[in-house]
Amino acid sequence: MIKKLLGSVREYKKASLLAPFFVTLEVILEILIPLLMASMIDNGISAGNKDVVVKYGTILILCVVFGMIFGVLSGGFCADASAGFAKNLRKDMYYKIQSFSFANIDRFSAPGLVTRLTTDVTNVQTAYMMIIRVAVRAPLMLIFSLVAAFSVNAKLSLVYLIAVPILGIGLYTIISKAFPYFEKVFKIYDDLNSVVQENLTGIRVVKSFVREDFEVKKFSNVSERIFNTFTKAEFLVSYNMPLMQFCVYLCMVLISWFGAKMIVQSGSTTMTTGELSSMMSYTVSILSCLMMLSMVLVLINIARSSAERIVEIFDEEVTLKNCDSPIFNVENGDIEFKNVSFSYVDDVEKECLKNISFNVKSGSTVGIIGGTGSGKSSLVQLIPRLFDATEGEINIAGKNVKEYDLFTLRNEVAMVLQKNELFSGTIKENLRWGNKNASDEELIHACRLAQADSFIETFPDKYDTYIEQGGTNVSGGQKQRLCIARALLKKPKILILDDSTSAVDTKTDALIRKAFREEIPDTTKIIIAQRISSVEDADMIIVMDEGHINGIGTHDELLSSNDIYREIYESQTKGDDK
Repeated sequence: MIKKLLGSVREYKKASLLAPFFVTLEVILEILIPLLMASMIDNGISAGNKDVVVKYGTILILCVVFGMIFGVLSGGFCADASAGFAKNLRKDMYYKIQSFSFANIDRFSAPGLVTRLTTDVTNVQTAYMMIIRVAVRAPLMLIFSLVAAFSVNAKLSLVYLIAVPILGIGLYTIISKAFPYFEKVFKIYDDLNSVVQENLTGIRVVKSFVREDFEVKKFSNVSERIFNTFTKAEFLVSYNMPLMQFCVYLCMVLISWFGAKMIVQSGSTTMTTGELSSMMSYTVSILSCLMMLSMVLVLINIARSSAERIVEIFDEEVTLKNCDSPIFNVENGDIEFKNVSFSYVDDVEKECLKNISFNVKSGSTVGIIGGTGSGKSSLVQLIPRLFDATEGEINIAGKNVKEYDLFTLRNEVAMVLQKNELFSGTIKENLRWGNKNASDEELIHACRLAQADSFIETFPDKYDTYIEQGGTNVSGGQKQRLCIARALLKKPKILILDDSTSAVDTKTDALIRKAFREEIPDTTKIIIAQRISSVEDADMIIVMDEGHINGIGTHDELLSSNDIYREIYESQTKGDDK
């Protein structure tokens, strides 16, 4: 796990090494200061020697100045290294997520991925910062302080052997009790993100049904769970400071008592006043180091849970990937389904498509119709390998879709999904998702084919009109037409419209289909629709029913031979007979 995480350090290795280097120099100077002060007190102040006071005073000032410089440098390199590490970690995770199939994303959930990219990375960044600075500083300071204390007075330093185990055992107990709560809270964060995302995405529905109070209550419940869990964890961690203060004051009292007795009984021969003051300084240093180490351990334990969640992303096996020698050219739009079955959960008992077989010639128009849940969308999503078939084979231009390079395949198959998204940016920027190098003339032409140019021209900024995230400032029909235009700019071999004209009127729908016939005759067009009028002029119509093909033929053939198709037709046209 650590090796995989450290792979994201990359160009920040130098800063990661320089930070602990300057920390070490800072610690050495800090350890020297009490010793120098003891010498100045004993040999200068107590002896009344002004020259010695000036000498040690000058050295002390230099130590403080250089210590400050080394501290600033270590802090700067530490900040650079930790922030850079977090930046690379997010980038690497985001890059990996882009390769995920829908099945991979469903496994983690969108809110879970957001938590990993934000909260979890921040936790790991904080822990990394503590490791390369505080986790280096505290042990060094602890070791050097103990060595210095024993060199001053080994007998008196035995006091630390009483306090250190008490503090060590206490801190370990606190951390081990608190960690399960920290581990639990990140899973609750996923729930919180899910509630927020769902609320913001469906805010119009929330307001139209006046369900704000319900949503607030739902959010409050999750927030309360986070509060309660964090409170329990922080309550346990809060014992650190009282325990630390107890040990510090215990050591100070014992050292002051025994140290004063040594000075008085020996007449300052066994121990001097300066040495006693240095021992007091080392007491604070030693126990403060243990306190810092405890906090580092708490943060590392918190980050460990986050790190495991991040590594899960890196370890996730992408369900859709290229074969060893992929094909980088799709010759035409011929499509063949051979005994194809499909299940989202890879379970034969839960297949949503069963034994699907049909052929489509390049340039043909295919209509797919059927009831809700009949498998229409699932079927077309297998063509560009958004999912892989559980059984059977899908061929495009005579080659299995698994033999094609994924980028090449998807670049030749344009899909306008039921829930296609527009992104924040201008209309031009959204359209150029289809072809980033498209000229303004090509954008306008594609929009005319999709019947979008007419409403775009009514906007004050026309093609420079800003689209809000998700296309919330355009109507459903306008959004669908922009998505169709975007797909057309790809100039694909296969164009799939998944119920993507449901929000436009029948006249506009007819104009779009007419433009397809006249302008892109060589492109294979697959149209999923609920309206018979959207598919009746197709070269072939497929009727889906509960994951099976119930019938294939032209409009007239199905009208005379297929009960489902005839029932749909009659239900949609009986109003015209009156």
